[in-house]
Amino acid sequence: MSIANRVIKNTGFLYAKMGITMFISLYTTRLILNALGVTDFGIFNVVGGAIAMLGFLHAAMAGATQRFMSFYEGKGDINMQKRIFNISFVLHFCIALFVGILLLCAGYFFFREFLTIPEERIYAAKVVFGCLIISTMFTVMSVPYEAILNSHENMLYYSIVGVIESVLKLTVAIYVVYTEADKLIVYGVLMAIIPIIILTVMRIYCHKKYEECTISIKRYWDYVFMKEMTSFAGFNLLGASSSMITQYGFGVVLNSFFGPVLNAAQGVANQISGQLMVFSNNMMKAVNPVISKSEGEGNRALMLDTSLISCKFSYLLLAFFAIPFIIETEFILKVWLKNIPEWAVLFVRLQLLKSLVEQLTFMISRTVVAQGNIKTYTIVKSIINILPIIITYILFNYGSPPYVLYIVWIFFWGILGGYANIFFSRKLCDLKYSSYFFKVFWPVSVISLLMIVSGFSINILLDRGVLRLLLVGLLTTVTFLLVYYFFFITQMEKNMLRNVKNKIIKFKK
Repeated sequence: MSIANRVIKNTGFLYAKMGITMFISLYTTRLILNALGVTDFGIFNVVGGAIAMLGFLHAAMAGATQRFMSFYEGKGDINMQKRIFNISFVLHFCIALFVGILLLCAGYFFFREFLTIPEERIYAAKVVFGCLIISTMFTVMSVPYEAILNSHENMLYYSIVGVIESVLKLTVAIYVVYTEADKLIVYGVLMAIIPIIILTVMRIYCHKKYEECTISIKRYWDYVFMKEMTSFAGFNLLGASSSMITQYGFGVVLNSFFGPVLNAAQGVANQISGQLMVFSNNMMKAVNPVISKSEGEGNRALMLDTSLISCKFSYLLLAFFAIPFIIETEFILKVWLKNIPEWAVLFVRLQLLKSLVEQLTFMISRTVVAQGNIKTYTIVKSIINILPIIITYILFNYGSPPYVLYIVWIFFWGILGGYANIFFSRKLCDLKYSSYFFKVFWPVSVISLLMIVSGFSINILLDRGVLRLLLVGLLTTVTFLLVYYFFFITQMEKNMLRNVKNKIIKFKK
């Protein structure tokens, strides 16, 4: 099967998963927000916000293991794949213990020094944090199995597991609505059980399906290669940890200056951004193994071409949904939520803008990771990642409004971080600035600008309502499709679309 067909098939599985999980997740958030109330929902987002924070940690560790798995699968070396799996299994078990102890110690200082929580809810918040530690440890231990699925591009089973996880979360939300016990405590405890179930399901499948999933630590242990993997994973973890600290730290800083109500607004913004990011994340997940395998095969030109095309498409997939959402945020939130937390509308818009700016270069960073020499790159990115929280804290001390948090975030993570991605890809992987500008930045900038102009023209002319929402969505969609197809589509992209069309016709027959 060609690379294009593999990517199309796997992206299709991930979008099918997304279609199910997005609806479930949005409805779950509505249930939980109304069941817990604004204050408890805000408490969960600041205390349990480390769950979102650990998404960075989880992705980074899975990405490190997947890089080695995909690299050596490209070389066709099954013995090395077994070695990688066993080393990865031991490393992540140790990391799980370390992270658990670290979170336990951090919790002591958070509750004593940083968090602003009503006195009567402190016990419940501590229970949630304890459940989070358990959840985190099992999430970390699932990384080697997730990396195996991704390196084999088995997005069908990965999607099935994702649907199971979403259904479990919905079940938890429904139970929380009707329970007579403390709803925040019940929610925290039940959410901690889900990663245990997911790990069990993935472990059973991978050991039955894949030859390299053989636990024989003594036989496959390689101290030299363990040092190489540990070094790579360590630097990858450094970059993820700096992102993680800032992501979670923003919630703590916001809580310290403005209280839990603004954490609720931030939670809504994170939820919406996370759901819309699924559209581009699905494609990136399908493409990541291809980039690493291409480097493993010694085909750097294919690696760079794949990263540029996926960079363009990941941005456009997010922009297709995010731009009309930004224009109609207030109306959508009123339809979706019964009670809109203060500042939620502006936070959602700024969070989506941040995500869009980051997507401009995110897939370029995958080329740096694929080639393996990430030490200097990771140190630079870590500094860029950690600076926003320091600057935001200083600005809040001088009386800056809450939205300054997002402006600082966009500048450092989106603009400076994006330039670092391009600079290091050029230095280490021979990416040309002109290739990035003409294949990615120029087309997406023109398409986005015209979508914004067309959408806001309707927004200004009509009063708020369903009709305006539909017209904004229709006009931005038509603008997107016409400008992309007639001015910026490449012959390779036309061939990919033709393959998708043929597969749909064949499926119908």
